[in-house]
Amino acid sequence: MLKQRIITALILAPLAICAILFLPVEHFKVVIAGVVALGAYEWANMSGINGRVAKATFMTLILLICAILIFAVDGQQVWYQGELNGIYKFILGIAAVWWAVSLGMILTYPKYSSAWTENVPIRAAFGILTLIPTWVAVISLRTNLYEVDPFYGASLIFYVLGIVWAADIGAFFVGVKFGKHKLRPNVSPGKSIEGLLGGVMASLAIIAFAALHYQFEASRIGLHIVIGVITVAVSALGDLNESMFKRCAGIKDSGKLLPGHGGIMDRIDSLTAAFPVFAFCYVVWMA
Repeated sequence: MLKQRIITALILAPLAICAILFLPVEHFKVVIAGVVALGAYEWANMSGINGRVAKATFMTLILLICAILIFAVDGQQVWYQGELNGIYKFILGIAAVWWAVSLGMILTYPKYSSAWTENVPIRAAFGILTLIPTWVAVISLRTNLYEVDPFYGASLIFYVLGIVWAADIGAFFVGVKFGKHKLRPNVSPGKSIEGLLGGVMASLAIIAFAALHYQFEASRIGLHIVIGVITVAVSALGDLNESMFKRCAGIKDSGKLLPGHGGIMDRIDSLTAAFPVFAFCYVVWMA
């Protein structure tokens, strides 16, 4: 299993880096839509949608929404005069509300969850609220200041990836060594409060590096730290959210597409929360 994980990572990591850095924006939009669509196929499984045709239909719906959003703006004008396209900004706002709702669902699971756990369309709708804002967030970040610096948006994406991955690593090692108080045992028994705090501390190292690299104004460093901590905290929420839906569906992994890693959703669960919330904070307070 470890060998499979390493081989898969060695193949996917360079592809992801090259896509983020070098793909033309219009091609990048399509590639990310494809990743989100694969996640949608797995979300259909977690929603209780049975049959390949029905799952493919849900995947096609997600692709169609992405296509509509691509053509909703003219060419690369996701940003215009420093302002994000109104449709995209609205979707990021919806995402912020959705993750607040998701927190309530996780805190009350399973005692007050029968209203949605037994309703397949509602669970599928939650997938739309999770996946579409992820696409919008990644595209919004990648295209920010593109005319000024084609790689600035890529650096924002790598920043989010960096703090989330640092948090995952920190949470794992701290949780294994010191984890005694379970975070949400009814949702994900392996996660601890100590691990979450360890993850936040590890991510602060990436935030500090970014502050030095981008030479943040002293008056805004506190804001960057707050947004970074919020992003890390909500990334854990994304992980718990997927675990909750998998538990509802009675499955261990979201899929089998990635050898040694499970499915696409198993790899991007944290990012489906981190990217939209970070992008929302960035648009509101930093852009």
